[in-house]
Amino acid sequence: MNSVTIEVANESGIQVPITQEKVAACINVVSKGEQKEFSLVEVVYVDANQIVEINTQHLERTYVTDIITFDYTDDEEDGIEGTLYCCAQRIEEQAVEFEENVNREFHRIVIHGLLHLCGYDDSTDVLKAEMTRLEDLYLEQISL
Repeated sequence: MNSVTIEVANESGIQVPITQEKVAACINVVSKGEQKEFSLVEVVYVDANQIVEINTQHLERTYVTDIITFDYTDDEEDGIEGTLYCCAQRIEEQAVEFEENVNREFHRIVIHGLLHLCGYDDSTDVLKAEMTRLEDLYLEQISL
């Protein structure tokens, strides 16, 4: 595997249960499973107001979401590059809604964003189910 630049920033004001090392573990399992190389992955945790601002500005949507993924890849042979804007507050809420461990939900969202960078889409129920299946598969491969 090529060297991956990983940057994790937390602007949310909420303590997040995921480290740069855990992001690297997520990248490693997705890279191996999808046979894709990553060169730069930024994970930025933001609050609800910030995610709505990003959602409105870039996607013309005015609601809170758990993640917005930006793919900056010019040539996949040079590695996939992107930024994952994750709403820490929404991820915590989802963990409660889905009766999921908060730590596991934070990792699921990172894997979800990485799958988007690999080309997966979740715009239909069928596509969403496939992404969830892969998230579950990759979550089992990292030690939480």
